[in-house]
Amino acid sequence: MDLSLEPSACRWVKPQSAYLHVPFCRHRCGYCNFSVVAGRDGWIERFLVAIDRELAWIDRPSVRTVFLGGGTPTHLDLPQLERLLGMVRERFDLHDDVEWSIEANPEDVTREKLEILVDHGVNRISLGVQSFDRDKLGILQRGHDRAVAIQAVELAASRIANVSIDLIFAAPHETLDVWQHDVETALRLPIRHLSTYSLTFEKGTSFWSQRNRGLLQPIDEADEVEMYQFVQRAADRMRMEQYEISNFARPGSRCAHNVAHWQGEGWFAAGPGAARFVDGVREVNHRSTSTYLRRIESGQDPTAECEAISMTQYARERFAFGIRMLDGIDTGTLSDSVGLDVVDLCREAVESSIADGLLEQQAQRLKLTERGILFADAVASRLLG
Repeated sequence: MDLSLEPSACRWVKPQSAYLHVPFCRHRCGYCNFSVVAGRDGWIERFLVAIDRELAWIDRPSVRTVFLGGGTPTHLDLPQLERLLGMVRERFDLHDDVEWSIEANPEDVTREKLEILVDHGVNRISLGVQSFDRDKLGILQRGHDRAVAIQAVELAASRIANVSIDLIFAAPHETLDVWQHDVETALRLPIRHLSTYSLTFEKGTSFWSQRNRGLLQPIDEADEVEMYQFVQRAADRMRMEQYEISNFARPGSRCAHNVAHWQGEGWFAAGPGAARFVDGVREVNHRSTSTYLRRIESGQDPTAECEAISMTQYARERFAFGIRMLDGIDTGTLSDSVGLDVVDLCREAVESSIADGLLEQQAQRLKLTERGILFADAVASRLLG
């Protein structure tokens, strides 16, 4: 592989974020295409040894954000969870103001686990609620019900101030009334952050196969847009700012880890399927947990993919990911940071998006219009070239 980069490659900024992927779940939901294993809890001890070994290969970097995702990190039992959290403290130099997030499913939230999280410094928890509706939860193959979800949010908020929840909309057979009820229920709970995602049928998932066999059908696109616009209005009424296409936050509660990612600041990562971006090189570990474990245990590199990013490609990616944030992009600042005129580099994409009413320009700042928010993926695709 040719690792030669353009002269401006000296501008790479040392990452200050870290992601650890914990692949274990109670079961695999039909829509999930992440690196996940279910029914393999016997591998957890091997995983803890392996990820600690992988983390030992980096030189205890200083980080401002840590995100433990999966899978379900809180699926680990108490001693296992404590070991994992201890590794983070040992293998990273955590800033005093570190944002430390962990993903959890509602059925895994207990007082004992919350105590361990708080004791180790976790200060943000993201709960995979997805819905409060019984029928919709059944379609999504979730393992909790409305009461468990509400109890989990309230219990988590009693120990961790910054609680986020995920909701899915546009599920098969979902109506606008069901979605409105989900959103209104969520916004009445003690949360500081809300992420909402339209259901997608990803290749390789059970839902993909069921759709191809005619067993599941996507909802009408117009209904999907109406659902999206409803959550925008509802969040605004509750003074929860939309700061990115899929994310809403109360003042001071934006997810710093994700913001760093969208702004192209780079990140360390470990675990099966984990992707990292360090010094202009993007690497992805093997998605298979068994392959990941075997490679680490035999002293081999778990990396499956490796790509050196040119500064031109990096500039385009910064533009494409950054435009998802509703604050928009300061093109002057971005140009200075990458050593390239990004407007000139992406001129055709910018001009066509402005002409189509998808982007608007305010001095040096470009941002999505209200219409552009609905077509953000198309704008990003144009910017990537």
